[in-house]
Amino acid sequence: MVDLKVVHLNTYDGNGGAGRACLRLSDALKANGVDSKVLVYYKFGQNPKIDTFSKNIFTKARAIFNIMAERYLAKLFVKAVKTPFSLQWFGKSIVNHPELKSADIIHLHWVNHGFLSPKFLAELDELEKPIVWTFHDSNAFTGGCHVRYSCEHFHRQCGDCPILRLSGKNDISHKNWLRKQKAYSELNFHIVAPSNWMANSVKQSSLLGVRKISVIPNTLEIDVFKPYVKAEAKKILKIPAHHFVLMSGFMPSKNDKHKGTQYLIDALNELAARPEIPNEQIELVIFGNKDEKNAPDFPFKTTFLGHVSKDDHLAKCYAAADAFITPSLEDNLPNTVMESLACATPVIAFKTGGIPDMVIHLKNGYLANYESATDLADGIEWLFLHEDKEAVQKEARRTILNHFAPALIADEHEELYQSLLNALPQ
Repeated sequence: MVDLKVVHLNTYDGNGGAGRACLRLSDALKANGVDSKVLVYYKFGQNPKIDTFSKNIFTKARAIFNIMAERYLAKLFVKAVKTPFSLQWFGKSIVNHPELKSADIIHLHWVNHGFLSPKFLAELDELEKPIVWTFHDSNAFTGGCHVRYSCEHFHRQCGDCPILRLSGKNDISHKNWLRKQKAYSELNFHIVAPSNWMANSVKQSSLLGVRKISVIPNTLEIDVFKPYVKAEAKKILKIPAHHFVLMSGFMPSKNDKHKGTQYLIDALNELAARPEIPNEQIELVIFGNKDEKNAPDFPFKTTFLGHVSKDDHLAKCYAAADAFITPSLEDNLPNTVMESLACATPVIAFKTGGIPDMVIHLKNGYLANYESATDLADGIEWLFLHEDKEAVQKEARRTILNHFAPALIADEHEELYQSLLNALPQ
């Protein structure tokens, strides 16, 4: 494709799953010869490839105010639950930015936390350019929540929100829904869903159910997240080569409903009680924790890696594991699952969200019945007793190369961009 300029918009520079997915897509497009640039509302890091709307002391101060206001004001209205909720009362006008004016395609990603409120989203219509919006969570089509669980109020017009302190027919979630409805009526955009689950959710929504949508997954760096010899990778982590290593990618917290921590704890306790499992050969490895003092008691020897900042070392950590376990109860297309599979480490997870798009049951991992700690333990046991673990590992890597490689995902996005440009009035 010749002379195509794409500008990606995200609130943060790689902070969180959406930020990482945004950067990875931009890099994949650049590797395909596309002029792709990432613009963020607030920049934490020093990556020279990423530009920001908040460059001087005044714009940074305004961004910090918006971000903090959005995050902390929401706490006044939301019950003491771990479900993220955005008011989207604050935002920034960006239509006059030269990068947007010179772009052929504007690609939105995660734009909450005071960046693009419905009002400022609608303004983008003034640019008269094709707009693509990748939904990394559910917020775009709900009255405020980012994770829905079993709530189906987004099928209608929200209201009677189960996580608001003051819930009713005309509560904040319903008012937010109305604001979004008005903004979306003024803005034409094409939706990208990274998973089939997200696409089906959008189709069920009252806000965006009739919009055009494409399912295009996220990607990752397959030359960084790659297989290593497991015995050598375990040696790096000072783990005996004969240990069966279970890895999990978050700091367990009993209060974190979204991550399903209690199911992991229950599954491990159940596994440890099974006579066919030699507990002394099992080791649990956890990365991403900040305070291991508050970790639950695990029945197996546990190693805490802390925050792993370098991807090449993180890849070796994945490779050292015999299985990656994620008990998440709702996830779009989690980066950790894709990263683990890319490193030839099978994944054991609940059958939820976009995880079944990546994990093929009994082929490259195990999909446990939703919220069943027993089945999660069965998945670990299945892999532990598997006669040909290497075949499962190879299938994990093959899945990523065949369906999520950067060149493939870049090609799919380019085809979408070109179709949108071709549809413009001549």
